[in-house]
Amino acid sequence: MRNLLCWKLAPVFVFAALAPAQYLGYPTAGVPKTPDGKPDLTAPAPRTADGKPDFSGMWGWETRPPCGARCGDTQISREFINIASTLKGGLPYQPWAADVVKERSGNQVLDPNVHCMPRGAARIWTDDYYKRIYMVPGVAMIILTERNMQYRQIFMDGRGLPQDPNPTWNGYSTARWDGDTLVIETTGFKDGLWLDANGDPLTEAGKMIERIRRPNFGTLQIEITIDDPKAYTKPWTVTLNQPIVLDSELLDYYCLENERDAVHMSGR
Repeated sequence: MRNLLCWKLAPVFVFAALAPAQYLGYPTAGVPKTPDGKPDLTAPAPRTADGKPDFSGMWGWETRPPCGARCGDTQISREFINIASTLKGGLPYQPWAADVVKERSGNQVLDPNVHCMPRGAARIWTDDYYKRIYMVPGVAMIILTERNMQYRQIFMDGRGLPQDPNPTWNGYSTARWDGDTLVIETTGFKDGLWLDANGDPLTEAGKMIERIRRPNFGTLQIEITIDDPKAYTKPWTVTLNQPIVLDSELLDYYCLENERDAVHMSGR
């Protein structure tokens, strides 16, 4: 059985639930092996029929320290708390954005995550839930996530970004190949999004550029650039690594079903 963590912050509380097995332990097909029969995670990345890297598979998250006191002993990424935790000098906030982050991180405003709202496209990579990627060459890359059974579609059919989009949590994404790197551009975000539990903002003026590589069988590397002149004085970039998850499948998880965390919140 797999342990799923639902993170709630205000202050920090964790809801842990044991999920029943659903195809857990069913062997992942096509896994390269070392001479002793173990998965060879350093083997070359697989490729699709058109010769491009295949990002298909189940992916997790890194839990490298320092995550900070707010993490306790939970298995979440440091970027879940602060997406820019590795960025030297911190984020280049506009003055109003710095004030907003100070208010949010001081627990005066609850992370929308607490209310089971969608976390947005950037947080799919830092989230404490597994995600599965499906590649449809020449059409789209589809990302399914366990949390609230959400999805994200990234179009690869040559279409441009919408000129007057109806704002959404995940925005609108198109992609192109740059050698073995998939370059994704996303716009059309809802205003007031949180990039992390710290409350770093993303506004409707924001654009996100992701550069995704698969340097070996066992790793995805995602470089995220946020260009949001309304919230930041200049674009900034962070890089995340995602480990492959073998012999497992996505599990249904809906935040409001049998929800028991609200009584532990601080009364707001």
